[in-house]
Amino acid sequence: MRVLIADNSELTLKQLTEMLIFSQQVEIVGSFTNGIETLAGLRTLKPDLAIVGINMPGLNGIEVLTEIRKENSSLVFIIFTLLSSELFRDKAMDAGADYFFSKSDDFKKVARVIVEMVVKEGNNI
Repeated sequence: MRVLIADNSELTLKQLTEMLIFSQQVEIVGSFTNGIETLAGLRTLKPDLAIVGINMPGLNGIEVLTEIRKENSSLVFIIFTLLSSELFRDKAMDAGADYFFSKSDDFKKVARVIVEMVVKEGNNI
């Protein structure tokens, strides 16, 4: 499974990378800290899954999501953020997010989603 990660926090990117290397079936194809580069990476790298924060320079995560959904409806998109209010959750889900997780509460849920996707694809972890 090809995964793209994006967040304005280098620490979050490092933590996500460490979490994702649990399986040889997961390949991180790109890691970005701003929304404009993230959108370009989504278009060129064609990942199966994107894990994207909301707060990023250039374009925020919801803007990236809105733009990529115009071109790609099959990409699994996770918004992963500290901004876990219902307002942001509703905006993300309305824009087409498949999942909305809080960095402070839901880190393990991201891993579960990825494991489920790998298993669904019929790959061994």
